[in-house]
Amino acid sequence: MNVLPSLKQGIIVTLALGLMACGGGGPTRVESDLGIRGAPEWVNEGTQYLNAGDGRLFHGVGHAPPMDDKSLQISTADNRARAEVARILSSYMDVVSNDYSSHAASAGRSINQQSVSRQINNLTKVNLTGVRIIGHWENEQTGNIWSIAELDMANMAETLDRVDNMNADLKRYISDQGGNIFDNLAQEN
Repeated sequence: MNVLPSLKQGIIVTLALGLMACGGGGPTRVESDLGIRGAPEWVNEGTQYLNAGDGRLFHGVGHAPPMDDKSLQISTADNRARAEVARILSSYMDVVSNDYSSHAASAGRSINQQSVSRQINNLTKVNLTGVRIIGHWENEQTGNIWSIAELDMANMAETLDRVDNMNADLKRYISDQGGNIFDNLAQEN
């Protein structure tokens, strides 16, 4: 009896069921645990929103494979970590924008969605200047280097205070609701 065809069918059915399960009900949440022995916790946890005793933090984790030039490898890992902060900050700002639009509409105020999006994108770009690399780790077995970048929500609030050409209602909404939105996203993760 040849088991290979039934094994292939079993794998195909499993994959199909897995894909169907992923197709509905919103985004799939996957625990980010790489399980690298000896790695710092931040390497295994990956990019995340972190509501810790020292503040609300955006953490981005990036890595780079071994290269002939160690400084280039570190710089690559740093840039990838910053890109991860940019990605989750952008996601956060999308939620802020959508929530603000819903809030304004429910209050009977009309808003220019394009203007709000432009202002949020500009705020995101300005905030990325506050991202800093706070750590590195090298996996001695593989030679991969990992970097962690951080953006503090308090830094974002300071940046918001300095922005002059932003819609006053949007600015106030971010100041009042930004922390709650962050806390909800951190809790979902």
